[in-house]
Amino acid sequence: MNIAIFSVTEKGRQLSERAAEFLGGEHKVSRYCFHKHTDDNAAVFWNMGSMVGRLFKRSDAFIFVCACGIAVRAVAPLLGTKADDPAVIVMDDSGRFVIPVLSGHIGGANRLAELLADALGNTAVITTATDVGGQFSPDSFAVANGLIITDLAAAKEIAAEVLDDEKVGFSTEYRHGGLPDELTEFGICRTGIYVGTETDVKPFDVTLRLVPRNIVLGIGCKKGTSAEAVETAVSRALAEAGIDAERVREVATIDLKAQEEGLLGFCGRREIELRTYTAEELMAVKGDFDSSEFVRETTGADNVCERSAVLCSGGKLVLRKTAFDGVTVAAAEAPVYLDFERNVL
Repeated sequence: MNIAIFSVTEKGRQLSERAAEFLGGEHKVSRYCFHKHTDDNAAVFWNMGSMVGRLFKRSDAFIFVCACGIAVRAVAPLLGTKADDPAVIVMDDSGRFVIPVLSGHIGGANRLAELLADALGNTAVITTATDVGGQFSPDSFAVANGLIITDLAAAKEIAAEVLDDEKVGFSTEYRHGGLPDELTEFGICRTGIYVGTETDVKPFDVTLRLVPRNIVLGIGCKKGTSAEAVETAVSRALAEAGIDAERVREVATIDLKAQEEGLLGFCGRREIELRTYTAEELMAVKGDFDSSEFVRETTGADNVCERSAVLCSGGKLVLRKTAFDGVTVAAAEAPVYLDFERNVL
């Protein structure tokens, strides 16, 4: 996660240092201190609202060490939808409480607050009803398992059913752990969750369809290929294969292309990671791949896109090599295991 920590007072600055030290091992953390109370490891701000505005689109979480009202006023003009807003957390500068204010489930604010509380000796103040009652949350389950929420209204209705102690149906073809008490795979339920990719499957009157984000793209390209060319090739390939672009979680290629600007630009726009492998690693992948002697002579591997997609995903090809204007694209589907006890972060 990209996490921005803001502080206003001297005590807040000290607390922001501790929070950044704890979170820095797992996340990219940046600190922003009011100009009267800052240090050499933090950026300085004079107007919090302006600084938050500059960071809002590229941050996954904001931690404010200040009064709740200050934090709320800083983010309020920038808020969009529940699915897109970053996590927002507030800590008082005395270090007594850590409060998730926004995006508790989807953005992971609740879990992040709990981790901070354990590390810093604070008390996490969780207010979302399902968490307070220790009950199943469809939002948290989806985020923890890399699932796309297709209908926030359905998710909200299912959460309401859980709070009313009504059974919620569950249907999937994927392997999964034991269901929580709130869910059942048997009987007739008005509301329920379907985890899968079939758009016409609706086993319940109110069905929340959760789609796995488990597609890995393997991409090969000529030197100097633009990000626009990569985007066009990928969009065409996915459309022809009937694969939703939102399901893509990673891109893989050969290490010779690790600094290819077009690939890096494409991944940056999509906010997905680029993974690279050596020719030896690619050639060690077992399977039936489209082999090219020209590609082997050029790169050391007879196929870049198919082999890298399979290696990175650990799964199977769902889209074989397709070529558009010097760009080759393949896609593999990573195995899915649904874990109801996995944490969001």
